[in-house]
Amino acid sequence: MVERRWQTRAILSTVWGLALLAVSACSQDGATSPETVRELAGSTKAVRAREQVEQEIRQTITYWDAHTSLTLGLVTVDDSCAGGRAKEWFFQDGDDQYKIRCTLRVDAYFGADPHHMSGTIDGILTAGDSDGSPVPFGHDFFYATKVVDYYRGRTGEPQGPGTGEPNELFNAGAVTLDWDQVRQRAKRQLIEEPPACLPSAPPVTRCLREPGSTGVTNLRREYGMVFKLAFPSRDYFIVYKDGQTVGQ
Repeated sequence: MVERRWQTRAILSTVWGLALLAVSACSQDGATSPETVRELAGSTKAVRAREQVEQEIRQTITYWDAHTSLTLGLVTVDDSCAGGRAKEWFFQDGDDQYKIRCTLRVDAYFGADPHHMSGTIDGILTAGDSDGSPVPFGHDFFYATKVVDYYRGRTGEPQGPGTGEPNELFNAGAVTLDWDQVRQRAKRQLIEEPPACLPSAPPVTRCLREPGSTGVTNLRREYGMVFKLAFPSRDYFIVYKDGQTVGQ
C-alpha cells in the first residue's frame, strides 16, 4: 500500500512538472500582450534607441538642406512598435520570434526650381563628393552624371532611348532620391502627398507631419517642383523571446 501511494505521488509530481513546462512553453510561444508592448516601447532602452536613430536621420536631412540647393519643406515621421505573434507552425515569417519590434520611417520633401535641374543635381553630387558626407551620391556615380548631362542637353535618356525622363537616384541601404518629372511630354510622374496620419498613441505609435500645415502640393506651388528623400525603414529596437535585445 505504501509503495503504491509513493508511485501515485511520483506520477502526479511528474504530470505536474510536465504541465508547468507546457505552460512555460506556451507563455514563451504566445503573442505579446498590448500591455507588454506598451511597457517595452516606453522602456529606457527603447526610448534611447528611438531618439538616437531619429536624430541621425534628422542630422542628415539638415545636411542636405544646408549643402544643396534644395529647400527643406516637409518632414514625415512614422514610428510604430508591434508585438510578436504566437508560434507560427506553417507560414513562418519570423514574427513569432520576438516580443516587440519597433520601426522608424522618415521622409523629407524639398522644393526646387524646375528650370535649373542640371545645376541642382550636379550640386547634390558635389555635396556627396566630400569626405564623410551623408549624401551617398557623388560624381563617381556614373548614372548620376548621365542624369546631369541629360538635363544639360548633352545626351539622351540615361536609361536608353524610349525610357523617358529620369526621376530617381538610388543607393541601396542608404536613401532614395525621387523628383517631379519636368520634361516628360506625356503624363509626368509627380511626387505624391504623404498619407495622412492616423491617431498617435505614444510610445507604441507616433506619426508626425512637420509642419502640419504644409503638403507636397504647397511646395510645388511655391518652388515649382518637389524632391523626396526617402530613408529606409529602421528596426531600431527588438526584444526577442529568448531574451536577446537589439538596440540601446
